[in-house]
Amino acid sequence: MTPAGTTRGPGRPLEATVSTVLKVGTYAGIALVAVGVVLMVVDGRSPLDVAPSLDLGRLPADMAALHPSGFLWLGVLLVLTTPPARVLAALIGYLRGREREMAIVALLILVVIALGVFAGTTGS
Repeated sequence: MTPAGTTRGPGRPLEATVSTVLKVGTYAGIALVAVGVVLMVVDGRSPLDVAPSLDLGRLPADMAALHPSGFLWLGVLLVLTTPPARVLAALIGYLRGREREMAIVALLILVVIALGVFAGTTGS
């Protein structure tokens, strides 16, 4: 234990990487949503207006044209994909560290997430 009460060891770089993935993904997603809301207000639209549907192919063009929907959708997508990105970062770290059991657990979590996304995007 260190004086601050934190442990040091081989797991710390992985924890730092996972923490960074979560922080960057969350902050960037929130920042994009905030930019989208500001652009809506500047356009004289209410942030409570009905949002346009998601069109992944239009995101780059919408952002280049400073359309609020591009920033809003990219921010939402980033916030939604941050947790699976964290699990993927952990999986890579476990594989590099040759921690087979933990890598299997991380892989199974990614499978469950993928199945949930698939089930949620296909009709019932």
